[in-house]
Amino acid sequence: MAGHSHSSNIAHRKGLVDAKRGKLFSKLCRAIYVAARTGGGDPTANLRLRYAIDKARSVSCPKDNIERSIKKATGELGGENFEEIVYEGYGPSGVAVLCEVLTDNRNRTAGELRRAFEAAGGNLGATGCVSYLFAFKGLFIVDPQHATEDRLMEVALEAGADDVELVEGYFEVTCDHKQFEVVRKALEDAQIPTESAETSYIPATYVNLDADAGKKMLKLKDLLDDNDDVQNVYANDNIPEEVPAG
Repeated sequence: MAGHSHSSNIAHRKGLVDAKRGKLFSKLCRAIYVAARTGGGDPTANLRLRYAIDKARSVSCPKDNIERSIKKATGELGGENFEEIVYEGYGPSGVAVLCEVLTDNRNRTAGELRRAFEAAGGNLGATGCVSYLFAFKGLFIVDPQHATEDRLMEVALEAGADDVELVEGYFEVTCDHKQFEVVRKALEDAQIPTESAETSYIPATYVNLDADAGKKMLKLKDLLDDNDDVQNVYANDNIPEEVPAG
């Protein structure tokens, strides 16, 4: 598995946290709302809600914001009606892009995403045009200072993980998305902390970009991240290290 892009994509998203904290909180609370609406407001019985809450807490999202989102979803407060959609498209040089979206207006969001793709030299595509290039998996990022490769492989593979790989100074553990909770608990029980633990669309192949296309791809990611409706962006890009992020 060529995993060289996962950590850089995560680092890119993390780099946006401080600059766009308010917008990030709004997106995370929207994800909490949808999880609670579809599976109930009890995180002990709703794993999706628990993951959404954990993700919000990891970036210090205020407790009041989290609780308000759950109450809206369960009818204790007035709530919105969000729809879950995955949009697909092509970035510069044919990079495959998936956008996970929560929106209350499908037409508005599609128009905004189309303009974002076109502004960066890409185009929004039809459903299914690039999704076949990705596998939906559990992905854990582990700092090597917290576990040796042998120890991590012992714990992760025994719990059903598919692979452990050292990528850009971090271990990446991948598993079938249905095994995510089993692997997460195994790492937790072994007291191996994770830098990131999430389900993610992982590319089967990557597109190597030159500096110019790399800049356009970063512009596209920034435009998509700026959109309130976009929850996550996945791409099979391999951007040169010399291209500055942001």
